[in-house]
Amino acid sequence: MALATAVAVALAAAATAGSAAASDAPGARSGRPTAAVSAKDPRLTGAAKLYRSAGDTIHFAFDAHFRKDQGPLDARGTFRFSHVFPNGNSGFAEGRIDCLMTGGKIATASGIVTRTDRPGLKGKRVGFSVRDDGRHDRLGYSWVGTDGPWATKDLPPCVASAPFETLESGDFTVVPWRIRH
Repeated sequence: MALATAVAVALAAAATAGSAAASDAPGARSGRPTAAVSAKDPRLTGAAKLYRSAGDTIHFAFDAHFRKDQGPLDARGTFRFSHVFPNGNSGFAEGRIDCLMTGGKIATASGIVTRTDRPGLKGKRVGFSVRDDGRHDRLGYSWVGTDGPWATKDLPPCVASAPFETLESGDFTVVPWRIRH
């Protein structure tokens, strides 16, 4: 929790009042894959709000997928995350997925930030992890042990922390990759 607080403090210091408010990534609002994805294709979709007792509003949304005849580095889609602090300061980032690995009810994804209001974050790779456990999903992110998502240097594709955060609301769906051996 101390690390999450440190990340929140770092974001607050960098945030400016009146920045973009939370919203969902394209396609993630419904939690369903886009039309080009079949029901059996590996994917991570959905949107959720993290639990924060201090009153922060933190949202994550994903629409990541690849065809079952492809591999994790063929993944495409979008991600978005935002943090609104109790004092009204906020920050956001969104981008394109560049890797997705799913197994069972766990997904690890990464992507490149294409739009943000945080200096030094555009063009950086960030990573996410999700445990799809019904309405008790969990989420993790690559910058948990740093000053923020901009502090990660040369992060490889599909790298993130364990899914340690709890959700207040929302839901993620993970469809596993079924490899033929």
